[in-house]
Amino acid sequence: MSIRIIDGRMMEPPEPLEQTLEALDTLADDDELLLLLYCQPHPLYQALRKNGYVWNDHVCDDGTREIRIRKSVH
Repeated sequence: MSIRIIDGRMMEPPEPLEQTLEALDTLADDDELLLLLYCQPHPLYQALRKNGYVWNDHVCDDGTREIRIRKSVH
């Protein structure tokens, strides 16, 4: 398993979303994508649901939202 990190905290929208969607296209079945943001990316959540990804998020003390994304395993 490998983890790819996208730090979108200082990016302007829609760059974090675009980079995340591009990274998901190359995500292997056992890999994870870690997205760092200061906001909830509702459009991303919709795309993840639609395309069968699972995720969890955690808000750190500094306000960073860590979103861990994986392919859904059925």
